[in-house]
Amino acid sequence: MAKACPDTTTRKGQAPSATAVETMARDHLIQPWEALERLGGPVRTVLDRADGVYVHDAKGNRLIDGPGGMWCVQIGYGRREIAEAIAKQAMDMSYNSPWYTTSGPAAQLADRIAGMTPGDLDRVFFTTGGSTAVDSALRFTQFFNNYLGRPEKKIILSRQGAYHGSTYLSASCSGKERDKNYFDFADFVHHLSSPNPYRRPDGMTVGAFCDHLVAELEQAIADLGPERIAAFIAEPILASGGVLIPPDGYHRRTREICRQHDILYISDEVVTAFGRLGHWFASEPEFGIVPDIIIFAKGVTSGYVPLGGFAVSQAVLDRVSGPDNKGAVYANGYTYSGHPVSCAAALANIEVIETEGLLERVRTISPYFLSRLKELEDLAIVGEVRGQGLVACIDCVADKQSRNPLRLDYEVGNRIDRHCQALGLIVRPMINMCVMSPPLVIAEHQIDRMVEILRQGIERTQADLKSDGLI
Repeated sequence: MAKACPDTTTRKGQAPSATAVETMARDHLIQPWEALERLGGPVRTVLDRADGVYVHDAKGNRLIDGPGGMWCVQIGYGRREIAEAIAKQAMDMSYNSPWYTTSGPAAQLADRIAGMTPGDLDRVFFTTGGSTAVDSALRFTQFFNNYLGRPEKKIILSRQGAYHGSTYLSASCSGKERDKNYFDFADFVHHLSSPNPYRRPDGMTVGAFCDHLVAELEQAIADLGPERIAAFIAEPILASGGVLIPPDGYHRRTREICRQHDILYISDEVVTAFGRLGHWFASEPEFGIVPDIIIFAKGVTSGYVPLGGFAVSQAVLDRVSGPDNKGAVYANGYTYSGHPVSCAAALANIEVIETEGLLERVRTISPYFLSRLKELEDLAIVGEVRGQGLVACIDCVADKQSRNPLRLDYEVGNRIDRHCQALGLIVRPMINMCVMSPPLVIAEHQIDRMVEILRQGIERTQADLKSDGLI
């Protein structure tokens, strides 16, 4: 028997109405991180177009896109250069099987990225996004150690507060406890403490906190055994953990310890690469390290189409490749690895970033961006505003002295987001925090407006909390 469906059809070429979209989403769409107790209830904000740093909802409201999509819309929306590159490649050759052919865009993009990475990270493997890039890099560490006759060297070191993706392996490395409800995870991942200076132990200096974190890593290696540890995976800035910036020197010291113990150091730059911190990759210029593997996604195409990948050191590859190789195959890949349309979009995106000098622009405008946001620390529930480049977090607390998060759990950030959306701004709520990572093309007057709305949204949230007797 045919299903009885609501009439959401439209004429050919005509977009469905906002009501029809909401009905279809409510009845059939499962979105990421869906709260299933509310499945079939109110749907998320429906967006129907975008331009520059703005998105437009289905009700006709224009909103500043504070999170830059999902940390990814580097060059802004509505760029004809990207649309034309996508269309041309789709007409020239929309797809090729990466198993037995390659394409010009994939080869050219690999060449461009190899020229951007630090040190000898000159080989690039393409995936479909950040999660599959992390998964592929972790699978490479398994292949690497199995090939070298070290099958016991499999433990992955990660950190609490980290986010590395949604595949089985990448999610196992993530350290956000709330993302782990009702799932199973690999038992060979060991999580170190979150490198969050804001919530370091009372009375401990930032320098001492760095020493503490480094000592913890050394102790974990001693306890687990360096012969059993394959890799340490680390975001330069723990983005989804709340834009956590480790103490100065942390990355350099942990990188050196990994080198001493033949532990591969993986820098997860899914968020921080392609201009977010004012560089193609931030590992070396911002944090002073050359990792063994760098992971990228998001900003490589500015979110116009999916693409991800990792770059790996030639010195690491030399240990498992070449004429003396035993015939081993890195048996990992995807139907859409090196997808020609995605690679063409990435090449066009890189050209825009270069032509418009967006890396330099980020380095120029980020002090203004961060100083304006810092002004919000005078609000009663704002404990800290932290950031680097064009990414920042507003961390809300019930008590500034104890730095305790608000008791409302997820609802605090959601309250701020609802108020801000009504005023013309989208923020990314994360429990008691709000994250901002706007397109790199944002202007000073748009930053001013963003901060103005944020202030009003937080003030209205404070009033709500007082009215409900929660602060």
